[in-house]
Amino acid sequence: MSKLSNTLTLLQLLQDGKKYSIKELSSILEVSERMIRIYKDDLDKAGIFIDTLKGPYGGYVMNSKMRLPVRKFNDNDIDTLEKVINKETDEKIKENLENIKSKIKGIYIKRNQEDETLIDSDINKKYNILNRAIKQDKQVLMTYYSFNRGPNERTIEPKEMLLSTDGWYCKAYCHNKKAIRHFEIKRIINCEIINWRKYYR
Repeated sequence: MSKLSNTLTLLQLLQDGKKYSIKELSSILEVSERMIRIYKDDLDKAGIFIDTLKGPYGGYVMNSKMRLPVRKFNDNDIDTLEKVINKETDEKIKENLENIKSKIKGIYIKRNQEDETLIDSDINKKYNILNRAIKQDKQVLMTYYSFNRGPNERTIEPKEMLLSTDGWYCKAYCHNKKAIRHFEIKRIINCEIINWRKYYR
């Protein structure tokens, strides 16, 4: 497998919360122990931190809950679809592909408009508050920016931190919507753990 495939497999293994020795990981992925250390360093550089336990019974373990959600559409996706459409000879299929392209472009353009509107600041502070709320099983009161509605107040119960190619998300139960939702950290204007003295604002 490629280096990227091995790194993603390593991440997938560690997400179960179990401790793996470097020797075990080396055997599973069929690479040298040196390569396992390189994969781990690459993940650290990407902001995916893996704990290292020292000693004869040491190894790697991931204590925080995290998963990688599906990547979003980008310019390359639209360009690739455009090339397929241009080569298609069946008019019905071509029409369906054009409809799909329109939907993708609508989502992508709106996403870019939102990103230009938001000011991405103090990500670490907000991340730490949400992560602490997960560990302490606490609720969080926050002001969340929505492109359609603007700033609005939400009460949530954070469950899991997620890393995507465009930044961090928090999977949480939203009391306002009475359902599980995924919140982008960069959209959070301010937040605080309810009944907790120190908070970010």
